[in-house]
Amino acid sequence: MTTRLPVVILCGGKGTRLREETEFRPKPMILVGGRPLIWHIMKLYAHFGFTDFMLCLGYKGELIREYFFNYDWNHSDILLELGSKRVTRLRNSSRDEQNWRLWLIDTGQETFTGGRLKRLAPYLAESGSDLFFATYGDGVANIDIPSLLAFHLRHGKLATVTAVRPASRFGELGIEDGFVRHFQEKPQTSAGWINGGFFVLHRKVLDLIGGDETSFESEPLQQLSAMGELAVYCHEGFWQCMDTYRELELLNHLYSTGEVPWKVWE
Repeated sequence: MTTRLPVVILCGGKGTRLREETEFRPKPMILVGGRPLIWHIMKLYAHFGFTDFMLCLGYKGELIREYFFNYDWNHSDILLELGSKRVTRLRNSSRDEQNWRLWLIDTGQETFTGGRLKRLAPYLAESGSDLFFATYGDGVANIDIPSLLAFHLRHGKLATVTAVRPASRFGELGIEDGFVRHFQEKPQTSAGWINGGFFVLHRKVLDLIGGDETSFESEPLQQLSAMGELAVYCHEGFWQCMDTYRELELLNHLYSTGEVPWKVWE
């Protein structure tokens, strides 16, 4: 299986629950450990050799464009000759990101998640692969991407969704005979699997999407489920979305302590 499977990242939403940050930038550009969240997501896939990224832009998409257009300039050691404006990258500036390929696609300001995927149809058709990855631009995890892909191939369904069990917001009390026998601070929930947002999809899935006003999480996924074409890959490891300021603080706190469970790369 070629590693040139495209990785589609939905990064066009307005992120209204993080208005403190998203008033100035799109949610995937919010910094975690000094890097935009979308960079962390891309590093996960790139670690496993998947470096073709199709970014579904919308709200403040120009900031994502500018970040990647200026990536070399801002993240390399360079020699700048002021008179000629000649720029030379220095020897110690090599980075893993050199081989990344990015499609920066304007998918509209108000387009729903399904509609954003549908707008990528011609580019996905040109990729030469029937399959593609898809995820949201606001969550990190230590998912074993090759294992997810192998699981999808074994089951042969049109779609695979990664299920996760998020950490509880509250401490768990183990109660016996009227006494607390154990206390666990904010454990991972023992039930209640949810959509973790890391998908493997066949391009035929796009045929189930009506248009810009289609939410991928409603009609298409419900239809795939009814058809028996939606497999589920259960991820027991780390996963964390960033929907609220509390969750942003949590991710930055983990980064500051050196405990970065989603960082599978060196």
